[in-house]
Amino acid sequence: MRTTVTLDDALWRSLRERARRSGRSFKEVVNEAIAVGLRELERPRQRRYRLRHAHLGRPRAGVDLDRALAVADALADEATAHELERGR
Repeated sequence: MRTTVTLDDALWRSLRERARRSGRSFKEVVNEAIAVGLRELERPRQRRYRLRHAHLGRPRAGVDLDRALAVADALADEATAHELERGR
């Protein structure tokens, strides 16, 4: 089907350059660009994930936050040892 469409100069240059580089006609490149754009518009948009922050208070006395990874490792080791004992 034939129709008349007014393109922005920058868009026209971009389409023309793409046609030249790919060795295809301007018409083919325009039809492909419109088809891709329409498919993109029809895709459901994913909502941006937002995480709400929560204030957890101050650390307990005697808790060294600089050593949090070491504490986490020790707790994980303890949990693994407990699981191994239960499995026997």
